Amino acid sequence: MYKILYFGGQKSGKSALAEQKAIELSGSKTPYYIATYDNSFGDSEMKQRVDKHQNQREDKFVTIEEIKDVTKVIKDGETYLIDCLSMWLLNNLDLEEEKLLEQLKIIENSQANIVFVLNDVSTGVIPLDKKSRKYVDLSGIIGQFVARFCDEVYEVKMGIEIKLK
Repeated sequence: MYKILYFGGQKSGKSALAEQKAIELSGSKTPYYIATYDNSFGDSEMKQRVDKHQNQREDKFVTIEEIKDVTKVIKDGETYLIDCLSMWLLNNLDLEEEKLLEQLKIIENSQANIVFVLNDVSTGVIPLDKKSRKYVDLSGIIGQFVARFCDEVYEVKMGIEIKLK
C-alpha cells in the first residue's frame, strides 16, 4: 500500500495530479475522495471551488465528506484521496499538535493507499496574529510528518509535479 503527498501553492494543480495518482493506484476499484472542507461558513466563493472540484472528478470517485476525523472512514485495502490536509487542519485547529499527529499515525499504519493534498503556506512572512501563526506552524509540522512516512512526495508548481522523494 502506498502513501503519497502532493503539496504546492493555491491553484498550483496539485488536486488534479493527486486525483490521477489515486485513480492509478486504485486499479479496477473506484477510489474514495475524502472531502475535508467545512461548508458551514456560507462562503459562496469556496462553494464555487468545491463545485469545480466535484465536476473535475465526475463519477471517478466515491465522495466521503469528513471534516474532523478522517481515520474513521479509512478501511484497509482501499484507495483514498484526502483533499485536503490544509482544510482538515483548519477544522481541527482547536486540537493540540499531539492529537493531530495521533490521527496521522493511524493513517500511516493503515493498509490503504492514501494520496494526500496539502497547501504550502510556509513560504510567506510570519503572520502577525497568534491563530494564523499556529495554523502555519502546524501546517509545516504536519507536512514534515506526512512527508516522512510517504513513499513518494511531489511539489507542484504550475501544474508540473516535481518528485522530491
